[in-house]
Amino acid sequence: MSKNLTTRSEDYSKWYNELVVKADLAENSGVRGCMVIKPYGYAIWEKMQAELDRMFKETGHQNAYFPLFVPKSMFEAEEKNAEGFAKECAIVTHYRLKNDPDKPGKLMVDPNAKLEEELIVRPTSEAIIWSTYKGWVQSYRDLPLLINQWANVVRWEMRTRLFLRTAEFLWQEGHTAHATKAEAIEESEKMMNVYADFVENFMAIPVVKGIKTETERFAGADETYCIEALMQDGKALQAGTSHFLGQNFAKAFDVKFANAEGKQEHVWGTSWGVSTRLMGALVMTHSDDQGLVLPPNLAPIQVVIVPIYKTDEQLAEITAAVNDLTAKLKKLKISVKYDDRTTQKPGFKFAEWELKGVPVRIAVGPKDLENGTFEVARRDTLTKEVVSAEGIVTYVNDLLEQIQADLFNKALDYRNTHITEVNSFEEFKEVLEGKAGFVSAHWDGTAATEEKIKDLTKATIRCIPLNSVEEVGTCVFTGNPSTKRVLFAKAY
Repeated sequence: MSKNLTTRSEDYSKWYNELVVKADLAENSGVRGCMVIKPYGYAIWEKMQAELDRMFKETGHQNAYFPLFVPKSMFEAEEKNAEGFAKECAIVTHYRLKNDPDKPGKLMVDPNAKLEEELIVRPTSEAIIWSTYKGWVQSYRDLPLLINQWANVVRWEMRTRLFLRTAEFLWQEGHTAHATKAEAIEESEKMMNVYADFVENFMAIPVVKGIKTETERFAGADETYCIEALMQDGKALQAGTSHFLGQNFAKAFDVKFANAEGKQEHVWGTSWGVSTRLMGALVMTHSDDQGLVLPPNLAPIQVVIVPIYKTDEQLAEITAAVNDLTAKLKKLKISVKYDDRTTQKPGFKFAEWELKGVPVRIAVGPKDLENGTFEVARRDTLTKEVVSAEGIVTYVNDLLEQIQADLFNKALDYRNTHITEVNSFEEFKEVLEGKAGFVSAHWDGTAATEEKIKDLTKATIRCIPLNSVEEVGTCVFTGNPSTKRVLFAKAY
């Protein structure tokens, strides 16, 4: 099954596009730029959702839901935000169709059904949510307001790629209101850390925590915190962002509260989100030329069992042993699939589950039953072991933990060997043209320099790392003084 997959070294982009489709994660739809997420892909997204949702609730957040449509005047209220998203907006202007008198059987927009005010299909929900918060917040007793919503948003992208950039995508967006600036900053940092925890411990992807430059900051924010990951082709991917909004939206929508002294003040805000783009990160960080490689913590099927037999009697004996093993594994909350389809041969099944990235595959035949053993194969290393039936349950449980840790360490090793410190623009360009990855370089802090470097190399400042040390240096491009290094990279 995986033989037809383009290799990563041949064409990384083509490999990715083929893999997403062939592994049954998603496909393009009849709507330009929009995707159909298939059951196997959606099962991974559901596991991501469940873990993140748990983490949000543990940090005191509640889920709510807000409208898909935003009146244009409301959208315009916070100018920077409106300007930042203006080019990506889909707009509803009419509310009815009617029969076209010139084309029988066809419909046309009813010119008499024009909306009094146009509606924006949300590209992000700050406007609708902050207009709602105005009615929810009166006094300091109503704060903090810690709300999250799971939703879809629309951003009219011209060039689309499954999961990485689509006109409509799924995400969560948290929106919180606080009594003080310090509390709001603390919330922004906390949510960045929640994302980092999730991406590292569940997705097995190491991240760099940092802040965005003013140019790369979310439109309408005072500060954007981010986590940046590195894909196998040396390009960076923004895996999550958390924004300190200051009082910008509170002032735009007049969200005030009476403090303990009874004085009116504007609240302080944050917003934060991750999307189905994380699915793209998952594919690109771990997968290989055989197909998907999924970390056990997010794999919809953690163990697949394939019977190898010639007669119905043999299948019945194998099935009895498998049912016993499955029950024991399920007790440990391990998800198991017994692939006893009679329509496909074992070789086909092996290739299919390899393509779909199932972490552990167990094969069992009459000889194994005789010997009291199982053949256990690891998807990440493509290695096999013969394991005794007595120790199989503990072995599989430990192996899943081992695979999770190994995938993280492999990605961490790749990331760490692809952060290159440079001190001249020549070096800078050499690294980007060679092994790529993150380029750690001094920058003079100006937007003009940032823009010029981007024009010349297509590399952007991914973040100013939170752990970057103060050091005297000179800007890699202008030679002007600089106090710390930032991370540049080409990015998705």
